[in-house]
Amino acid sequence: MSESIEKTSQGENKLITERREKLDRLRDGNAFPNDFCRDSLAGELLSAYGERKASAFDGESISVRVAGRMMAKRVMGKASFVKIQDSSGQIQLYVERDRVSAETYQAFKSWDVGDILGAEGELFKTKTGELSVRTGNLRLLVKSLRPMPEKWHGLVDQELKLRQRYLDLIVSEETRHVFQIRREIIRFLRSSLDSLGFAEVETPMMHPIPGGALAKPFTTHHNALDMPLYLRVAPELYLKRLLVGGLDRVYEINRSFRNEGISTQHNPEFTMLEIYQAYANYRDLIGLTQTLIRESARAVLGTDQLNYQDQIIDLKSDFEVMTIEKGLVQHNPDLAGNPRDLEQLRLVCDKRAIKYKDDDGAGKLQIELFEATVERHLAGPVFVTEYPAEVSPLARCKDDDAFLTDRFELFIFGREIANGFSELNDPEDQARRFQEQAQAKAKGDDEAMYFDNDYIRALEYGMPPAAGLGIGIDRLIMLMTDSPSIRDVLLFPHLKPES
Repeated sequence: MSESIEKTSQGENKLITERREKLDRLRDGNAFPNDFCRDSLAGELLSAYGERKASAFDGESISVRVAGRMMAKRVMGKASFVKIQDSSGQIQLYVERDRVSAETYQAFKSWDVGDILGAEGELFKTKTGELSVRTGNLRLLVKSLRPMPEKWHGLVDQELKLRQRYLDLIVSEETRHVFQIRREIIRFLRSSLDSLGFAEVETPMMHPIPGGALAKPFTTHHNALDMPLYLRVAPELYLKRLLVGGLDRVYEINRSFRNEGISTQHNPEFTMLEIYQAYANYRDLIGLTQTLIRESARAVLGTDQLNYQDQIIDLKSDFEVMTIEKGLVQHNPDLAGNPRDLEQLRLVCDKRAIKYKDDDGAGKLQIELFEATVERHLAGPVFVTEYPAEVSPLARCKDDDAFLTDRFELFIFGREIANGFSELNDPEDQARRFQEQAQAKAKGDDEAMYFDNDYIRALEYGMPPAAGLGIGIDRLIMLMTDSPSIRDVLLFPHLKPES
């Protein structure tokens, strides 16, 4: 441990000790009262009264009860100024010794930044024009035992920001803003789908058979039933069972879990919006995807141009559409003759040091090449269409080309934001594809799907022609908030244990 870190630790421990001693003295009474009821939030007061002139408060008594964490304190003899912060913002308290009682004022002088206070008083404007509460009753509600980060530098350790998100939320207005935007985007998406006649539903998070995506699941065990269960990798197969049952438009904002690596774009637990619409095809959902993303930016951010990592993303114009094979040939000229030629695909993969298995077909190699050579160039927004059937086990094949499916993915800034397709509703074709997936799993592919007999049985009753869509909420919020990492938009991202 360096000398500077050791000194910081010793200094913090001393402050914690002093604060614990203060708490011990409070324990003679009610150290953690729970009888103060606030009636106002700082942000609401500033919105309602912040623009009023000081003279407008003369002759009008506006009584308020506010509460929050003390973020700053200036003791000035017989009067002091305090800034408290609640979930909506900050407001200033003007505390006078003669107004709150000498005993309370004397106790107040020993309270610390970070303590949670309750205050009752009347609104007024100071000489500098700041809306404040002339405090008549002041109480210590919670004693903070740990000091806040240093005022000017704040919380600069990125790992500490993620591990102690509660502290980050206290001191960082920027972090609070990110999660406010997240709430508003999700609220807008939900209200938009509700207005279009979609029904919000809930499906199981523990599955007896994992399915709906090519991904490795987390495994657990149900003791009473003595059976394995899997955290869902996607809700897709359950949502499509609802289409069979006659619910023609459904959506779920869901938590999904995939036992994969952690990166700036991946977290084992993440949020998806999944939408299914009967009597629709993938082109309909391309239009819906574009509308939802564009209109959410307009409604929440007030713009249809995003500035992400110093690059402008234009949402106003129709998004570009490009096929997989067009993108492959554009960035791999060796494939210009026939992008489905298996030997040529292997040669190009070898040339670019892309690993593959001997039994991988042309469709699988196309995707390996696409991910390695094309995706990073897709600044977008661009819809990539016509994915190979080999890597799309739940998607409907194109009528005129069984090698391809009616599937799309939306890329923005080189990242997949959405995935959708016309749904495969032929039970015999689906059973054949499940069987292919089961064979791949038997050969060691951890991400291959299981054979789901009940889903096949559901399809045998008849699922209407339909299309489905999944939008990665976390990645969408990254774009909307100019956040470089998925961890920045998750309240509690997964991290290695503290050493």
